[in-house]
Amino acid sequence: MIKKKSRNILRQKRHLRIRKNLVGTPVRPRLSVFRSSKNIYTQLIDDVNGVTLASASTTEKGSKITKGGNTEAAKAVGTLIAQRALKLNVKNVIFDRSGYLYHGRVKALAESARAAGLEF
Repeated sequence: MIKKKSRNILRQKRHLRIRKNLVGTPVRPRLSVFRSSKNIYTQLIDDVNGVTLASASTTEKGSKITKGGNTEAAKAVGTLIAQRALKLNVKNVIFDRSGYLYHGRVKALAESARAAGLEF
């Protein structure tokens, strides 16, 4: 009998394949996205020094996001990470979708980050 592989395992394989070619630098950090069923998380990562420069998520205290698993929340997180990146004088980033398909919440986050001033 053929067993179907888990979607998350397949996503992790795609993520490793993508990450071989993506390296964040201090000048152009990597914008990494993690999407769970209820929340969405982003980080600006400098892979050369192994440091997270900034992060944003739907689970932060003081955020006005009530439901974190929809595209509206992803748009809010995208604008928030863009604002934090611009405070650090970071305008260019490398977008790391972490093996997720580029649609829905991942696409909404990316487009709102672009609209807020990030370039990728």
